Amino acid sequence: MAFRRRNKSYPFFSQEFLIQNHADIVFSLVIFILIGLMFEATAKTAILFIQPQYNITTLSQEGEVTTYQYGWKDCATILFYFFITLILHAVVQEYLLDKVNRRLHLSKSKNTKFNESGQLCVFHLVSSVWSFYILITEGYLLHPSSLWENYPHTHLRFQVKLFYLTQLAYWLHALPELYFQKVRKEEIPRQLQYISLYLLHISAAYLLNLSRVGLVLVFLQYVSELGFHIARLLYFTDESHQKMFDLWAVSFVFTRMATLTLMFLAVGFGLARAENQGLDLEMGNFNTVLIR
Repeated sequence: MAFRRRNKSYPFFSQEFLIQNHADIVFSLVIFILIGLMFEATAKTAILFIQPQYNITTLSQEGEVTTYQYGWKDCATILFYFFITLILHAVVQEYLLDKVNRRLHLSKSKNTKFNESGQLCVFHLVSSVWSFYILITEGYLLHPSSLWENYPHTHLRFQVKLFYLTQLAYWLHALPELYFQKVRKEEIPRQLQYISLYLLHISAAYLLNLSRVGLVLVFLQYVSELGFHIARLLYFTDESHQKMFDLWAVSFVFTRMATLTLMFLAVGFGLARAENQGLDLEMGNFNTVLIR
């Protein structure tokens, strides 16, 4: 399976060989893990990489309900989806962005920014639709008080936990992509800051049991970012298309106002007035003034 056209072959284990064939190498690792499911001796290990762990089944009026907590085994699951995102990144690059680039004949600097916006546009679109679907099905939008009531939210639905694991996998995969995409040295500090901020905030929401508030904030952020990258893609195709930046500016202000309002309600009002104040690692309670 080839994700990139081989215009030139390179020696094995060389830097160029790794860059050119990294998606194929990772694809082989994914197949190796999937094959492990076929054998009883390795199935229990392979399932750690594919399926979220720490599931708890409880009885309710609706019947059996399965929820999930987090733990160190999540690292294996994140690693598997880290491999998946590397493969998907190569697929989008090869079969979509590279074809458009050849038609546009962009300069090297514009080509790099076009690829960056193209990849992020696909990711933000999928993530914003997915997060909005979770917010609707879980009822968080219709009942805003559920964002902070009954904190800590240590028990997650399957789709919520999978969303967070894939989000962490995506932003972790963006680190080696700086090397694989041969990003210019002057661009690396900006990219590292961008990636690190996403990793920090998403990890904090997940580990501090603020998954509900985090979902809404991620949705608002991704909608805003999606508008920006769509505007930039249209600008690269035709520099006269600048009105999309005006629409993005409006959406940017709206999402920031919504973010501030949510944080005031959830953190400044809801969690601040909750009865369970204090730090309790065993119960997963991080509702302290410093953390808020």
